Amino acid sequence: MSAKVVPLPPNSSSETTDFLRRMASMVSGRNGEMLLRAASLIESLTQRAMTAERLYHQAQEESTRNAERHEAAELASDAMVGQIAALRTQLAEVTAAAAAERAAFDAERGKLLGLMQDAESHIGKLTTELATLHASVDSFNETVVSVPIEVLRLARTQFDYLSGGFAKKGDVISQAMSEIGGFAIDQALAVKKQPGPA
Repeated sequence: MSAKVVPLPPNSSSETTDFLRRMASMVSGRNGEMLLRAASLIESLTQRAMTAERLYHQAQEESTRNAERHEAAELASDAMVGQIAALRTQLAEVTAAAAAERAAFDAERGKLLGLMQDAESHIGKLTTELATLHASVDSFNETVVSVPIEVLRLARTQFDYLSGGFAKKGDVISQAMSEIGGFAIDQALAVKKQPGPA
């Protein structure tokens, strides 16, 4: 509960002290001293009351300024709380998006690792198959001689000529062998003419 401040009427204290001093000059002895002391006390109390009133007004102004500052601080605090809540929401959204992207990345990485392992396994099989084919080709090359087609055709013609010559002489065995050689060359030429697999 605050005290009510009543401002002093102007010049009331000075009129009272002037009156007391005049009375003290008319009265002698202890009564005069008491009147002078009362006048001094009134002046002192008046000064203290004026100082108290001035301090009260200053305190009231300071209190008003503090209330305004407090209200501004509360508004700023509310705004900061709102910003912090918005930032927390944004951080949660970004964290969730990052976690989803990380999960998608891990899934894609797993798929790629699986494909890479399958490819490595396939490459290993193909390498083994290629080595087998190389060995087969090397083995085949050891038993096969490359001959130009024209040479084979010329040899075929010669087998035909030999077969005809042996037939005239009546050498059936040599004729059969010549015809078998010609047939083998025909087979080799027929295989050469066939188109390879696409």
